[in-house]
Amino acid sequence: MSYQIELRHLHYFHVLAGELHFRKAAQRLFISQPGLSRQIKQMEEIYGVSLLERGKRSVKLTAAGSYLNREIEQLFIQISKIERDVRYLGENPVSQLRLGFIGSAVQTLLAELLMTLKRDHPRIEVEIQELSNILQLEMLLREELDFGFVRIDAVPNGILTIPILTEHFCLVVSKNHTIQQHNFKSLDDFKQEEFILFSKEYSQSYYDLVMSIFRDADFVPRVSLRTVNALTIFNLVQQGLGVALVPASLKRGYNIDVNFIDLDMLDQRTTLSLAWNKNKWHQGMQFLLNIVHEKIGDL
Repeated sequence: MSYQIELRHLHYFHVLAGELHFRKAAQRLFISQPGLSRQIKQMEEIYGVSLLERGKRSVKLTAAGSYLNREIEQLFIQISKIERDVRYLGENPVSQLRLGFIGSAVQTLLAELLMTLKRDHPRIEVEIQELSNILQLEMLLREELDFGFVRIDAVPNGILTIPILTEHFCLVVSKNHTIQQHNFKSLDDFKQEEFILFSKEYSQSYYDLVMSIFRDADFVPRVSLRTVNALTIFNLVQQGLGVALVPASLKRGYNIDVNFIDLDMLDQRTTLSLAWNKNKWHQGMQFLLNIVHEKIGDL
């Protein structure tokens, strides 16, 4: 048998399965009743099963026919989706975005930006990695990332940035620490404390900014631990191994049993920026940058 199942066979059968009447189905398909019968017969010969129980006045689907009809319905739904996607891709080619970020970016605009991007451009594939500031800049220069969310002042030649959020700092203390927001007076109260800080690998400029806070308070912090991970800092504080100094945005998004003391009275502010390589550009990057400008204003 040289016959092969074609989409027209499946379409004919699906219509017939809906009507369960050869004449009515043939009218809907604008073909002759004998022609429809031949097409269905071909299908049964190819599959080697009966798809219909034919009576003088009625037609019923066999178990195989019922199964085939359900699968055809799903197949046509998928074909319709493919057709829509093909048309979409003809006008809006798929782009892939590779994003690097530091932990505090998740607690600020990153999640909101990604939700808007997925809503407005669902075909864009997004890959995100939590990376240190320095590693993000290195990967941007090698064109291994499209964007980075960084806290750093000085960037290499070829890297462009726009500020996304400028914020104050806060202290992180354990729940049972004797000093909390209500009785906090100044950083002098913490001169004898062990501090857990972001290391220089997080960002040299960020580290220098934090050290300037201690210089203004006229003491050198006793730094017991350094890390590049915010969650690690919070867990160590929770366990009573010290206090920490972090951007205020890190108060959100972590379910950790610690308290925060706002230091908005200090002059120092830290800025989260969006960074990219000026020599690398594609449509997906423009989509994200447009959303950034919508969220923070066209800077």
